[in-house]
Amino acid sequence: MKFIQISDIHLVAPGERLYGLDPRERFERCIADINDQHADAELVVITGDLTQQGDERAYRLLGELLGRLKMPVHLLIGNHDHRQRFQAVFPAAAKDSNGFVQFCIETSAGRFIGLDTNEPGTHKGRLCRQRLGWLDARLQEAAGRPVYLFMHHAPLAVGLREMDVIALQDSHLLADIVTARGNVRHIFIGHLHRSLSGSWLGVPFSTLPGTNHQVALDFVVEHVVPGSHEPPAYAVVFASPEATLVHLRNFTDETATFNL
Repeated sequence: MKFIQISDIHLVAPGERLYGLDPRERFERCIADINDQHADAELVVITGDLTQQGDERAYRLLGELLGRLKMPVHLLIGNHDHRQRFQAVFPAAAKDSNGFVQFCIETSAGRFIGLDTNEPGTHKGRLCRQRLGWLDARLQEAAGRPVYLFMHHAPLAVGLREMDVIALQDSHLLADIVTARGNVRHIFIGHLHRSLSGSWLGVPFSTLPGTNHQVALDFVVEHVVPGSHEPPAYAVVFASPEATLVHLRNFTDETATFNL
């Protein structure tokens, strides 16, 4: 199965810019590249920070732009999003029985589960008992089948000091569920605005750059999040019983290819 992960779009109201860049223009280029290069993908998952400030105008712009994609899209929210405004603009978006932006879909590769780690009033992530209980039930239903998790906040420290401060809090509660059920094949994370891969509790995970701006690779600076204008990217993922492969596509790269 082939699918696409996008994260951290940070759309602003039409006509505005963010950190000297135009998030709309960047996201339009991302969509055009996916349609041109990967129209055969089964679906797209966007792992949060759809907007910069949870602005309703930005969500309406997002809806307009997503209409251009040639495949289904599944949305999660991040710490820069506003749950109620998002749901007002996207009333058909998946949510659980408690109103959290969470999805559970069956794909040709297995069950995809999206988690809502947004906690109003803070940039830190959280999974309350209601959200964790919902996840545990979905994992139990899928016993014996592969499951792929999608979430905005990272459940582990990665060495980027201020990003670690605003990571998922109380991640041991998630760890207890993931290890107990044992059927999570991969965790796809947003939030970090960098390419990073590894394992957490023996489960592989990966992150990716945002479509607008990035977090600089700095393990020393404290009290601020260092930004950079490193290239944006989306992930092209191939999931099979044998392997999970994650390729990053820099959609602004215009360098020519040649025969090696």
